[in-house]
Amino acid sequence: MFIIIGVVVTLICVFGGYMGGGGHMEVLFQPFEFIIILGAAIGSFILGNPKSVIFGALGSFGIMMRGPRHTKASYLELLSMLYTVFRLAKTKGDLALESHVEKPHESPLFQRFPNFTSDHHALAFLCDYLRLLTLGTNNAHEVESIIDAEIESHHHEVHSWSSALNTMGDAMPALGIVAAVLGVIHTMGSITEPPEVLGHLIGGALVGTFTGVLISYAFVAPMASTMGQTFDTETMYLNCIKTGLLAHMQGYAPQVSIEFARKILPNGVKPSFSEVEDTVSNLSSE
Repeated sequence: MFIIIGVVVTLICVFGGYMGGGGHMEVLFQPFEFIIILGAAIGSFILGNPKSVIFGALGSFGIMMRGPRHTKASYLELLSMLYTVFRLAKTKGDLALESHVEKPHESPLFQRFPNFTSDHHALAFLCDYLRLLTLGTNNAHEVESIIDAEIESHHHEVHSWSSALNTMGDAMPALGIVAAVLGVIHTMGSITEPPEVLGHLIGGALVGTFTGVLISYAFVAPMASTMGQTFDTETMYLNCIKTGLLAHMQGYAPQVSIEFARKILPNGVKPSFSEVEDTVSNLSSE
């Protein structure tokens, strides 16, 4: 929603201001300049990135349009789920988790938390480390190193997508100059034409520079930034799981483990202590 609002505001202000000053929109319609800029940008994007980054960036546009999906409610559900898992492990032992982590989509425990279960990456992430607990792993420091490496690897992978998009945006002003130079070359071939014709050709050539700068700084760069910020929220979600899991491995009570996890959350999505306490109290009474 906010992306659409931003695009609309930008277009209205840029072109509305241009027309308000007496500009003519038909001069800005230079389809061949657009083909040069966008085609070169897409071509350089393909040339400069491996297939995994290209398809990853294309597939992440839906994520960018949707925006961060982890709200206070989703974190409250996450903490509730972690509390339920840790309580089961404390009362019946880590082996009691085995049936749940082997087939998490069939687990009655995880089915109580549908939003978390629908996040396949987070579900697999948690189950992989719970499986280590069922196999007898109990060294929290060693597990922390492995988790950090996995999160860093995931972070680097997804941010390579936004970085590739940002690099393409950085190149667009220069590609706009390329289109403008080609327009000037075309204009020089018509140097004998009357001034009004030359003025139209020169104006059309300058549209290339305008288009490259506008697309770069008003659209592509902000989109890359939004994509990166969205990926950061996914990393925060994994870090919340990590913090609670390590606290559980160090022997803390379920209430304390999820409080550790809650404390690392940013204020915008952090449930209050009382909200978490009320929620897990209701779980305990079920």
